[in-house]
Parts: sequence; structure tokens; C-alpha cells
Amino acid sequence: MNRNKPSVVVVTGASGGVGRATARAFAARGAKVALLARGRTGLAAAASDVVRAGGQALQVPVDMADHLAVTEAANRIEEEFGPVDVWVNNAFTGVFAPFVEIEPEEFRRVTEVTYLGYVYGTHAALSRMLPRDHGTIVQVGSALAYRGIPLQSAYCGAKHAIQGWNESLRCELLHQRSKVRTTMVQLPAINTPQFSWVLSRMPLNPQPLPPIFEPELAARAIVHAAAHPRRREYWVGGSTVATLIANAIAPGLLDRYLARTAFAAQQTDRPHSPRTPVNLWKPVDDTGGHDYGAHGDFDDRAHTHGPQLWLSEHRNALAAGAALTAAAVAALRMRADHGWHDR
Repeated sequence: MNRNKPSVVVVTGASGGVGRATARAFAARGAKVALLARGRTGLAAAASDVVRAGGQALQVPVDMADHLAVTEAANRIEEEFGPVDVWVNNAFTGVFAPFVEIEPEEFRRVTEVTYLGYVYGTHAALSRMLPRDHGTIVQVGSALAYRGIPLQSAYCGAKHAIQGWNESLRCELLHQRSKVRTTMVQLPAINTPQFSWVLSRMPLNPQPLPPIFEPELAARAIVHAAAHPRRREYWVGGSTVATLIANAIAPGLLDRYLARTAFAAQQTDRPHSPRTPVNLWKPVDDTGGHDYGAHGDFDDRAHTHGPQLWLSEHRNALAAGAALTAAAVAALRMRADHGWHDR
């Protein structure tokens, strides 16, 4: 990104987790970063992070489930920062429980934030980007956009919905020959604060389904996707690749494996307290005045790097290298063949 003309980037769910790390990553490239989230404590801390990283910050308190508020937020961003170049949809919420133990209004709330929040954000972005024929929208997805797992039915349903809707949108943009791009980044399990505030009805504390990765890896992938949006989606982490391939080849077998292992694998050995703060209906950072940051409680088990992202970032160079290697091997074979015939 050009520091003489900083890009204007919008990050939803920017007060914690992947959104927080993504805001810092764009700021390190000199961007003007508009931070969208509900919690004012987390937003203020995220804005400080952005400024320290070298960017400019704009705090916009908003509930992504409110489409009118999202439109007003987009208006404010362009009034104060100028035309939006990149819009990153990341905000979500969830309920950690068997489906039959989730109340209908809870399921609706997860869907409105996690799925419709992306729809509303994208609609606000496109209404401004399409007339300019410029801009990129990054949908932060998950391996769970393809593969549902137990105890996260509301979240999995929303991510599946995002996947199908984004494919439809992408086809429409291609049909219009628009220069506005949309791409999706499918993430593995990430060490974020969500496991400290998710509404859970399980006996033990929730945890990401291992292997676990740090949010900075996700942020790096999102920034890369924003800079290279022609690719329809990115898979981050070997576990994401393995899951999606296994699901395509033997989904029934994967059903049985997850039924046997995923209940225990998504819980720690610590009892869950019913007094744990929950962010489904209101932000917990405003309730307690505590900034949760980007990381959750699993730093001792989380990976900071993933070979799959490196391969994605260097795919063109690797392809060129493979082509050169193949050409060299072919040339050596031809030379050997000629030498044999000459003898």
C-alpha cells in the first residue's frame, strides 16, 4: 500500500480477535482504518493499536445486525476518511451448545450478526464502490463454511450461508465486468477471546477445535487477499485444507469421526461457570471495562505460522519455478536422448 496515499480500510468486528489483528496489519502498511464493533472499550484500544502501528484510526460503534446503522457508519467513514478501498467483513457471534438447547431468538441473533452483518456490510460497500468501479471486499470465512461441526450449528449455518451468497455475488460482479472484487478467506481454529465470552451450555469451558492458530496468521492472510482479490478464496492452515478435502471425498466418514471426537475436543478440562460474561446481546468489554485484545487463552498451544498460507502467497512464483524446472528437465532429457542417438 502506498503510504503517500493511504488506503481506506473498513474492518468489522475490529475490537478483538481476528478483526483486531487485521486492523493492526493494515495500519502497519499506512492505511486509514475504520474500526466497526459494538464495544467502545475494545474500539478505543484497537484505535490505539492502529496509531502505534503507523495508521490512522476511526472508531465507529455499530451493531452489524442493524442495516440502517451500518449504512450510517459507511457514510461517516467516507465523510471523514474518503472513499473506501477495502471492506473486511469479520464480525460474528455464536452459541456453544447442542442445537436443541439453543433458543430460537439466540439462533436468530447469531444469524443476523454473523450472516446478515456480512450482507449489510457488503451492500453498504458496493453501493459506494460500484459507481467508482473500484474496491475490494474480503469475507472472513472458515473451514466451517464447508464443513459443519457439532456444538456450533448456528455459526456453521451462518458461514455456509456466507459462502453460497458470496459465490452468487461474485458471479454477478464477473457478469458486469466490474473491477470491484470480492474474495473469501477460509480460516482454521483461531485463538481469539470469543471462547471467553461465547454463550455456552456445555459443562466445561469451550476451546477451538485443534490445531489452533494465532490471529496474526489470519490477519496476514486477509491483508494478502485484499491485495490479490482476483483469487476467489484462500485456505489458511493445513487443517483447513485437510478438512475441506476430507469433506469432499468422504463426508459421511467425517460425520462419524466428528460425532465421536468433536464434543470433547472443543472443551477444556475446566468447569464452565454460569456467571461467565456473554457477548451475544451486548459487548462484554463495555460491561466490565476490560479490553480483551486479539488473543484468547490458548497462546501456549497456538501456532504462529502455517505452510499453506506461504504456499498461497507464493503460488505464482512456485508455479513459475515448477515450469522452469520442468523445462530444464525436458531439455536435459532431450540432450540425453540426442547424445544416445549420436553414439
